[in-house]
Amino acid sequence: MGFLARIGNGFKKTGIFFRDCWLELKKVRWPNRKEMINYTTVVVVTVAFMTVYFAIIDLGLSSLLRLFFGN
Repeated sequence: MGFLARIGNGFKKTGIFFRDCWLELKKVRWPNRKEMINYTTVVVVTVAFMTVYFAIIDLGLSSLLRLFFGN
């Protein structure tokens, strides 16, 4: 197979890829406004909880290491 034929074949495969992506996106059920607000709220609350959790763990470990190493 020649060089130009391989390039043409690559462009053809790229076109098929993007066509298939578009067909899959048409199958997606997109959330409505109420669902999106609920999902966003869950994510924000979860991130806030994890931030506080890891901050407490970090402070506890820092205090423990300071106590152990005496600095």
